[in-house]
Amino acid sequence: MEQTINIEQIFGILRKYRRLILSSTVVCTLLAVVITFFLITPQYSASTELLVNRKQSADANVQWNQVQTDVQMINTYKDLITKPVIMGSVADKINKGNSHKFSDSEISEMISVSNNQNSQVFSITAKADNAYTAADIVNTTAQTFQKKAPKIMSGTDNVSIISEAKPNLTPVSPKRNLNVLIGLILGIVLGIGAAFLRELTDKTVKDESFLTDDLGLTSLGVVNNIAEKDLIKKAIMSVNGSRLSRRG
Repeated sequence: MEQTINIEQIFGILRKYRRLILSSTVVCTLLAVVITFFLITPQYSASTELLVNRKQSADANVQWNQVQTDVQMINTYKDLITKPVIMGSVADKINKGNSHKFSDSEISEMISVSNNQNSQVFSITAKADNAYTAADIVNTTAQTFQKKAPKIMSGTDNVSIISEAKPNLTPVSPKRNLNVLIGLILGIVLGIGAAFLRELTDKTVKDESFLTDDLGLTSLGVVNNIAEKDLIKKAIMSVNGSRLSRRG
């Protein structure tokens, strides 16, 4: 036997289990707030940009070839920047005077390098739990790479720093408003899901039509549900009435 639910029943279920839905929404939202604001460590980002551009020849064809070569070299530079030959020197400079010591692999994981297609500019970005640390790592990496690149690439001196990173005190993660909104929506969805699950698994008889229409039984009458307090009240009135009749 298939059980179908119409729109009126859906709203009836939502009204019936409104406390369950509200409780689920509040709990999930509070969990999202606690996790976002107190358990997740904020991450800060800083970026610097470098230009790959050697001294151009007066010949237009040579200029074009040089530009294309510089663009292609960016892919090599992107791989080279995160290698120990660069990261080792960066770690040595960052760790001077700092209580927390970073390894070259830790710094490499903090850094990402990106560029737009056919652009001679590429960016170095670092994420850390401190805005000043992120900016320091990025600037040190850019300076170290600019200094070491000509030696590693056999005298190819074509890297210039065009912008230095500054500490950005606004965290890039977690996305606090988004996380709270996700917690709110998740709470509503879970609450509604639990409400329908309870309703669909409830096998109690809810109305007389189920007995007569679905089961084909004959209705002999309806016994109303009487609250316990009403039963006690009627019992007291009955006892008092009996006492008065005896006295009379």
